[in-house]
Amino acid sequence: MPTFAYQLEQAVADRFLVPYRAYELPTKFIQQGIKYDDLSDAEKLDWELLDWGDSETVPEAVEAAAINAWLFNADTVDRVLQAVMEHGLKVAGGDRLGKTIIFAKNHKHAAFITERFNHHYPHYKGGFARLIDNTVNYAQSLIDDFSRAEREPHIAVSVDMLDTGIDVPEVVNLVFFKVVRAKSKFFQMIGRGTRLRPDLFGPDQDKTEFLIFDACLNFEFFNQNPEGAISRPAEPLSQSLFKKRLTLLQETARLAPSQTELAPLATALADQLHRYVAGMNPDNFIVRPQRAYLDPFQVRARWDNLSRAEAAQLAQYVSGLPSDQSEGEEAAKRFDLLLLELQLAHLEKAPRFQTLRDKLINLAANLESKSAIPAVQAELAFIQALSSESFWAGAGLPQLEEVRRRLRGLVRHADRDERRVIYTTFQDQSGQLREVADGGAVIGGVNVAQYKKKVEQFIRQHEDYVAIQKIRWGIPLNEEDLTALESFFYQAEAVGGREQFVQVYGQPENLAAFVRSLVGLDRAKATERFARFLDGQTYTADQIRFVKYIIDHLTANGTITPELLYGQPYTDIHYQGLSGVFSAEQAKALLGVIETINVVIDSGSN
Repeated sequence: MPTFAYQLEQAVADRFLVPYRAYELPTKFIQQGIKYDDLSDAEKLDWELLDWGDSETVPEAVEAAAINAWLFNADTVDRVLQAVMEHGLKVAGGDRLGKTIIFAKNHKHAAFITERFNHHYPHYKGGFARLIDNTVNYAQSLIDDFSRAEREPHIAVSVDMLDTGIDVPEVVNLVFFKVVRAKSKFFQMIGRGTRLRPDLFGPDQDKTEFLIFDACLNFEFFNQNPEGAISRPAEPLSQSLFKKRLTLLQETARLAPSQTELAPLATALADQLHRYVAGMNPDNFIVRPQRAYLDPFQVRARWDNLSRAEAAQLAQYVSGLPSDQSEGEEAAKRFDLLLLELQLAHLEKAPRFQTLRDKLINLAANLESKSAIPAVQAELAFIQALSSESFWAGAGLPQLEEVRRRLRGLVRHADRDERRVIYTTFQDQSGQLREVADGGAVIGGVNVAQYKKKVEQFIRQHEDYVAIQKIRWGIPLNEEDLTALESFFYQAEAVGGREQFVQVYGQPENLAAFVRSLVGLDRAKATERFARFLDGQTYTADQIRFVKYIIDHLTANGTITPELLYGQPYTDIHYQGLSGVFSAEQAKALLGVIETINVVIDSGSN
């Protein structure tokens, strides 16, 4: 571990950078969204008259995530601008707002901010605040002007372009008007204001600080989540298609003996999956490590009578490998995915079938409006039939497969489904501008990453301590054990006391659960618990593998929630997770074992 880190506080103390003061300025709409019932009678009428797009019903509310994404409310923007203009640091003898960067959510948001500023300050003639993003042809020229102390613009409304990589020492105000969850980007954005600037406020009046106006509670998030949000890359479209086809193949092959109309679909799915796998080059450096799972299925016969274990291995090890087999353009592949999900929802009799069906009907209606295109005209009667009740009354998997085949080449002609932008003038609410207590804690005071390493290392070095050993063995702690653990833990030099621990990790519900999350459960003890569950009955290979996945998770994480049993890797065994692998009685017994393992403190202890 590094033994030294150069923190912002040290850079400030060494007079290389300037510190900041941060202020929160959340409004009700940004925090809670807009609810119809909370509006005045006049505003309710305006709400009902808004063009909400293709939806036939007027929504009862708009979630907070939509504010400044596709719904722009004038009063919300005005309140933030007013706070900055009134409380932001001034230059030119206090007569002019200092250089200010407003970090906007998207282009439309940035344009709306600029429009509202010009509405309130028409005497600046559109030059004081300027939109700077990649849609502006002369963006670099605007950045150059922004970098000069006396030139307009003095407010740069930016979408990504000014988050990093610019050095304008004159910047004294930053406005976080968007949610930021990436730790590194958050710090880089703060860095836009840290540069020294002599004589900024007059002769011998140097820049000594800058202000941050946080409209989206980013400081609150990072104080609670010092490492920021952990982003997980989205699954590639081709991999999702492979897995959905694999699941549908398993189900159609299972049902085909009693529902003979599904046999052609099962064969077609097997053919398509085989072609895709046969297109994988075994010598490719990405493919080569998985050849043991790949090679057997480059033979077409292996796709008949596929076992659940084989399907799980294909999903886990083969689905994400590159293939030379082209599946067409993106629009067609997304249409394939929609129809696969629709077919699976039909099989499961899932409520989402209705939503997926409506999505297909809307797409068909869009294509119907493109009848001037010869390829669409050729399928027009079929497209129109998709809106009829008679089609859906008799629609099964073969009919849905026909829809996929006949329309996948046409969907590129459909209009992109873009969210309608809505502008409103509802009265928002905001409290007093409040300074963020200990705003610098998110950056310094303690190197969060190194502190966590020390704490985790300390716990693992003391696994033989009685209370920690009990936690690893799955023995619930009593009140006396917990008191001893807290005393031992918080007095350790590596931990540095309760206050420092809470600053980094937050207040744990109980210390024992936190320790369990780090040290996990002893594998032998976990296996012993589930051995009792497995004794006395005959379980399938899939069921035993399902239990092994649970033991793996408990060994690494200490506890497990029932919800996880309906996601990966459990759905690689059966797409319905727990309920697809075990009977209701078996699942109940298994959850009972998990419930006892999850207990880390005896009932009645603090």
